[in-house]
Amino acid sequence: MSIIQSIAQLYFSYYLKEIDVFVNNPSKVQEKIFRYLLESGKQTLFGEQYGFDTIRNIDDFRQKVPLMRYEDLKPYVEQIIEGKNKNVLWNKPVRWFAMSSGTTKDKSKYIPVTEESLRDSHYKCGKQLLALYLDAHPDSRFFYGKTMVLGGSKQINTLGDRLFTGDISAILMKHLPFWAKKRRTPEEIALIPDWETKFGKLVDYAIKTDIRAMMGVPSWMLVLIQKIVEQTGRPMHEIWPNIDVFFHGGVNFTPYEIQFNQLFEKTNLHYWETYNASEGFFGIQYKQNSRDMLLMLDNNIFYEFLPVSEIGSENPRTLLLDEVKTGENYALIITTNGGLWRYMIGDMIEFTSTHPHLIRITGRTTHYINAFGEELIVENADNAIRKASERTNSIFSEYTAAPIFFGKKGGGAHEWMIEFEKMPEDLEQFTNILDEELKAQNSDYEAKRSYNLSLKQPIVHALPKGTFYEWLKSRNKLGGQNKIPRLSNDSVYIDSLRDFIQ
Repeated sequence: MSIIQSIAQLYFSYYLKEIDVFVNNPSKVQEKIFRYLLESGKQTLFGEQYGFDTIRNIDDFRQKVPLMRYEDLKPYVEQIIEGKNKNVLWNKPVRWFAMSSGTTKDKSKYIPVTEESLRDSHYKCGKQLLALYLDAHPDSRFFYGKTMVLGGSKQINTLGDRLFTGDISAILMKHLPFWAKKRRTPEEIALIPDWETKFGKLVDYAIKTDIRAMMGVPSWMLVLIQKIVEQTGRPMHEIWPNIDVFFHGGVNFTPYEIQFNQLFEKTNLHYWETYNASEGFFGIQYKQNSRDMLLMLDNNIFYEFLPVSEIGSENPRTLLLDEVKTGENYALIITTNGGLWRYMIGDMIEFTSTHPHLIRITGRTTHYINAFGEELIVENADNAIRKASERTNSIFSEYTAAPIFFGKKGGGAHEWMIEFEKMPEDLEQFTNILDEELKAQNSDYEAKRSYNLSLKQPIVHALPKGTFYEWLKSRNKLGGQNKIPRLSNDSVYIDSLRDFIQ
């Protein structure tokens, strides 16, 4: 082991000890964070409105403060932008807002970001990420080269006096120390707002740089890698012979894994999952042989978990960390030192272990199909389409699905639009297998498919290569945090896609 590796191991061992503390004392750590957030919140307009001075414990907090969605947060954000009050959501002025595409009717959500949330969540968990990875791969030498970071763009002074906004990746890069910026994609390239221009610059940078790590959303990183191969005509093991790890997050990696494996087949590339959003850094892959992520409990975020059955109820009851069970789906609720209070970020998670607390993302609270009582979630769809592709020796790159109703005939089906990297020889066979795998993944779907009574066989359309990319481009949704909506309970996305194709 080299001197540099020894120093890195020593430095990151501190963060491994931090992780051990909250793994072994999860509830105690969360209670301490709750007290800190409550005291800080007493000095805010939000805290005054909801009587933080009278809150004595977590039960009081859950009783007096309602669950918040972005629509509930928005009036407070507008007050900050208009400069009406100083400490609206946090006990210090908020200067930065992360732009998130989200699923609301707004074109963008503006998520408040504070110095404390950057320090205690994003940056701290970033170091813990490296600590866990290096603990699993002590011989890794990725820090000898550069990291290809595929982030977003920034906009300055677009919200008000001394108020700044941009993708969370741009905000993080803006606040990085000089030495960290030197190890990543140059800021003058990474923050180019036009994605086609950015891709061109990144390709030029990539083919002459010793890239040893990648960080970003798999769908957009795949586009970049494919452009590099197309432009150079060379395989990736020649372009990046020392590539070591891809830190990925934002979407389920399963649909993209086969293509990454093919593109990097002669390298020793490792994959390491992360759960990092505009609202905070929540999870990190814990072990090499499993993508289950450790829920980060010491990042000054207080967690609650809403059972799926409680979503939409008049008085929803959340669970705390010591009440959750494995194998159940929960909507994630967070309270943070970024000024978010009992905020529903829209993700659904499932615990695979409660010691340590390991999770995986199963979908979005707004991305599902339940038109016929089938309760199909993204995890079901991802797993089924992956298995259907394996069984038909095909490769898909993107997909979206929604219900279709048959009117007077009664019943309906799921309509799928799938872009294939490698088409199945028989699309009908692929459809049959997809249907079988969906039944295997979801008992409610299987029941509704019985005898073709309410739910008929899926309808699958194969789309030309590049369709989804061009569709997103037409909607000004290239890159960054923009993702293909996998499932929708209505036909808005599919109708838009159909109109675009026609």
